[in-house]
Amino acid sequence: MGIEIKEVSSKKLLHDFIHLPAKIHQNHSNWVPPIYMDEWTYFDQKKNKSFAHCTSVLYVAVKNGEVVGRVMGLISHEYNDKKGIKDVRFSNLETWDDNEVFTALVEALSVWARKHGMNRMVGPLGFSDKDPQGWLIEGYDKPIVIASNCNFPYMNKLAEGLSFTKEIDLVVYQIPVPEEIPEFYRSIYKRFTSRETQIKFMEFTSRAQVKPYIHKVLTLVNLTFQDIYGFVPFTIKEMDDFANRYLYLINPRFIKIVLDENNEVLAFLIAMSDISAGIQKSKGFLFPTGFYHILTAGRKSSQLNLLLGGIDPRYQGRGIDVMMGMKLLESAKKAGKKVMDSHLELETNYKVRAEMEKMGGKVYKVYRIYQKNLE
Repeated sequence: MGIEIKEVSSKKLLHDFIHLPAKIHQNHSNWVPPIYMDEWTYFDQKKNKSFAHCTSVLYVAVKNGEVVGRVMGLISHEYNDKKGIKDVRFSNLETWDDNEVFTALVEALSVWARKHGMNRMVGPLGFSDKDPQGWLIEGYDKPIVIASNCNFPYMNKLAEGLSFTKEIDLVVYQIPVPEEIPEFYRSIYKRFTSRETQIKFMEFTSRAQVKPYIHKVLTLVNLTFQDIYGFVPFTIKEMDDFANRYLYLINPRFIKIVLDENNEVLAFLIAMSDISAGIQKSKGFLFPTGFYHILTAGRKSSQLNLLLGGIDPRYQGRGIDVMMGMKLLESAKKAGKKVMDSHLELETNYKVRAEMEKMGGKVYKVYRIYQKNLE
């Protein structure tokens, strides 16, 4: 029996779409399941407002009566118009090592994309660069962290067999948490705090203290990330959705915010304890005991994962990044963290990469976003 491609148009098919990766990766020790409560919200077009500015489609591949593959296609009109391109993004592409299934999914998405006037396919890439992006090409044996993709090497081979080529790579650094903060950073911090007397540095002990700054922080993200590959600005509703998805998982002591004299956010840095082991133990379900496993894993983990950071362009180059970095290192050390994961950085972001390497960071994972012409 051949492959049948079905558009996801029922709750049953969406269930199969969401839970397929657990079957594919059931013997994959590094795979981390999604938090399924969040996953159902993410794929709900009524609840996830990111769908409002995209044209989208979800497909599953069915073979012998079983769902054996899936893919989501997205056309980000805002990003395409800004860049003057006609790209369709593919994301959440999952199959076993089956070229027939992989090809059928890509062909179905290609036909759909051409009907909508697109001439190129890129991915893995979601609504924005804040979603998981790229496939691993180096570091398959390394643990996966939240908001990043996990794939077997065969996915790259299947893609390259269909003439997908490199669009851009993203690197992930592992950075040691030093026993003592380097004097270089301490001296910059002292000079900065003695000079910038109008600037206030905020640290937090509760999530309630953080909430009044969420919109301001993500508004600054819109400003500072506007030229980042794949980035689409947050709407107000998307800001709330993003906060609801991550804030309850983050220890507020790992959130650092800098305010100007008018109490406007001019810089921020957000990190979280690695909770991958807890999500694995909970199998992606928060209840009845999953939330406990996740919180316990966060407390016990020796790794801190960087999530998001930014500085108002008017204040860049004045030492604010060093100040926030030093404060985060102090918090990490107090919490018993030994290493930090940088999350994904564009290979071309040489300035940030230089800072990571200055802190002793080493690249330990590389992800690749692919592209394929559809003309």
